Amino acid sequence: MTKVLNELLNLLQLEEIEKSIFRGQSQDLGFGNVFGGQVIGQALSAAKQTVEEDRGLHSFHCYFLRPGNAHKPIVYEVDKSRDGQSFTTRRVVAIQNGKPIFNIALSFQKKENGFVHQHPNMPQVTPPDELESELDRIRKFAHRIPEQVRDKLTCDRPIELRPVKVPDFIKPEPMEPVRHIWLRANGTLPDDPRIHKYLLAYASDFSFVTTSLNPHGVNFWEPTMQVASIDHAMWFHQDFRMDEWLLYSIDSPIAGGARGLARGQIFNQRGQLVASTIQEGLIRKRPSVNI
Repeated sequence: MTKVLNELLNLLQLEEIEKSIFRGQSQDLGFGNVFGGQVIGQALSAAKQTVEEDRGLHSFHCYFLRPGNAHKPIVYEVDKSRDGQSFTTRRVVAIQNGKPIFNIALSFQKKENGFVHQHPNMPQVTPPDELESELDRIRKFAHRIPEQVRDKLTCDRPIELRPVKVPDFIKPEPMEPVRHIWLRANGTLPDDPRIHKYLLAYASDFSFVTTSLNPHGVNFWEPTMQVASIDHAMWFHQDFRMDEWLLYSIDSPIAGGARGLARGQIFNQRGQLVASTIQEGLIRKRPSVNI
């Protein structure tokens, strides 16, 4: 296991400070605020510690309420909403500086057999072994990245991303609101399926709502852009391994009202759909300010 992957796993291991109350540390990825995927992953970790081992997470729905400070810890309060015969429901509120910054509802289920179908099939795209990693490509342009975020954007990462089609980081051109990205953990993981779900939930926030910017030829980190997740939902359909390649197929069907909608389907290399996700985010272009 690589050092950066081990650091991420440690980030998701929360400290229980009171019954059903947990504390997690924060990580600065260069976005200015806490990365949304971190808060999701930690909230999943907190909720699972209050659920019986035989119940696996199958879905969650969350809202980002306030920006999180990447240099301060976050407290997670778990509400044990319901323990049924087949399903268990939890609600988690993330708190920082005495105010809620995020809330999430999660549903867990005992394993059951039932009807099975899948539609559509996995998109036919270039396999990961024939693609350059996003990090390697970013490092080629390191001299053109603003100095204040350069180290964060070019450092080693716990999740490896290999985009199938890469937009121009410096001068983006309008393109179809679709992205296909191969992703996997940067190292071998334990067999615990909970860890694989935490990490996929964490990674599902990468390059997601920003897909809705593709048709407009802008980058999310431009000074006039304000981009932030508003809500995020995810469904897990079957077990998978996060240390094996997964294809994240994203499209944005609509944008308007300073918001963009993105949908994602995640497939393993055998073409099985293992998870689905959807997110709406703020994509606001502010007037330029002359100083």
